[in-house]
Amino acid sequence: MGPISRFNVEVLPDGTQAKLDVWVMNLKSRRSKLTPDKLQQLAELGLGWAA
Repeated sequence: MGPISRFNVEVLPDGTQAKLDVWVMNLKSRRSKLTPDKLQQLAELGLGWAA
């Protein structure tokens, strides 16, 4: 998984849009509050900082 562009927007099946860069930055800033379960799931998705 390469770097996520600051302008990367995903369109969800219901038509809403999600800015993945903001989501990832929010998760990363709250890393210390995430449960080990959640960190493991994120690491399995390829987010190296969650490992």
